[in-house]
Amino acid sequence: MPTISQDISRFSANLTFDQLDTATVDAVKRFVYDSVGCAFGGVRTHDYGIADKVDRMLGGEPQCTIIGSGRKANAVSAAFLNALAVRALDYNDIYWKQDPSHPSDIIPGIWACGEVVGASGKDVVVATVLAYELEMRLCEAAFPGIRERGWHHATLTAFAAALGCARVLGLSADQTAHAIGIAGSRHATLGCVTAGKLTMMKNTVDPMATQAGAWAALLAREGYEGPEHVFDGKEGLSDAYGPEWKLEILTDGLDDLAKGKGTWRIHDCGMKAFPTEALTHAPISCVIQIAREHGVAAEDVAEVRIDTLTKAADILSDPSKYDPQTRETADHSLPYCIAAALAYGRVTPDLFDEEKIQDPRIRQSLQKIKVVANPEFEAAFPALQKCRVELDTTDGKTFDKQIDYPYGDPRNPKSAADMDAKFDALCGESFSAEGRSRVRDAVERLDALSAGEFMERLVFDA
Repeated sequence: MPTISQDISRFSANLTFDQLDTATVDAVKRFVYDSVGCAFGGVRTHDYGIADKVDRMLGGEPQCTIIGSGRKANAVSAAFLNALAVRALDYNDIYWKQDPSHPSDIIPGIWACGEVVGASGKDVVVATVLAYELEMRLCEAAFPGIRERGWHHATLTAFAAALGCARVLGLSADQTAHAIGIAGSRHATLGCVTAGKLTMMKNTVDPMATQAGAWAALLAREGYEGPEHVFDGKEGLSDAYGPEWKLEILTDGLDDLAKGKGTWRIHDCGMKAFPTEALTHAPISCVIQIAREHGVAAEDVAEVRIDTLTKAADILSDPSKYDPQTRETADHSLPYCIAAALAYGRVTPDLFDEEKIQDPRIRQSLQKIKVVANPEFEAAFPALQKCRVELDTTDGKTFDKQIDYPYGDPRNPKSAADMDAKFDALCGESFSAEGRSRVRDAVERLDALSAGEFMERLVFDA
């Protein structure tokens, strides 16, 4: 009997652009647009600068385009650096079922491998749809999610990255299964990168998984072999990461998708309205709406009580989150995000600079934020991401708001105007108006440009 990775690989190798509906192609373009904007902001971060410096020192074959600078690096380096650019601000897409993920972390690996072989834009689109599909199915398949077992979701990204990179390289079904086995069997990520005090590794492990996927696909292209039983065999994913996996989720309905039936999972992925951990978004949205509707300033607040998911309380309000010292800890700190929203009426990338993290206007509110896990909200997750906020003012008033999911969720998608505003803000002064227009045009024509032609448009002109 074929293994799960062989079934997935057969499906991937046979899928063509013509089997995708227009709405799915448009969805790819929306996520590419969002990811490119995130990358333009990410290349200006301190951690990206360090990684870029090290890569320049190491050198290598100039094969693929590095976003922003336009310099050339080898394919594996380009997969990592461009993925780090997309991920660095924690502002790219989000999917959270049993496990969370940011599927757009994988797109730069597809771009890099696509440049190596001169892949068409249509092949890039197909590979992206497939990477999203497997990544999101993996998030749904473990009960509980692997995060609850102490592992980070980058563990899952390696499998999906290998699939997407293999598809854009044009690998056979057998080669694709080997690529998945190579990447998946050697890339497991400890959950400590998002627990307690956070470091630069929080935003780096997924780009490293994308790099692993690209490397694995390139090895498989030359005949390297990996375990085809990596999902369902002895000491494979489900065996090593017990206790319960519903592995049928990884393959159910694939043949229907190939026939134009069913819905690709990319349509269920959300976009971030804030450059912060995903479970902060609902409470941030509530607080900003309360403050705007009632004219509440940070100095007016006596206490903010937040009822949220158990996992949100665990991740976002441990003691280290009440005294964040780094951007990585601050953007995973619910007290900090709420305090910043109260102080400035927004939560944007500039509020996570090291100097701003020490801003007294923000610091004054940190201890006023109380976070409580609500078992009823947890029971409704992941179908709903419920959150309730009660805000007490110093003059004795109380305001409250509850929402079921944040702005950017597929049920409340970001508007085109807001996507443009986010893109423009992330470009900063690095792109002229004409340059931004060229990038937008390239995204709209993604399926008509080769991978190399598209990447050439992602170079700063100012």
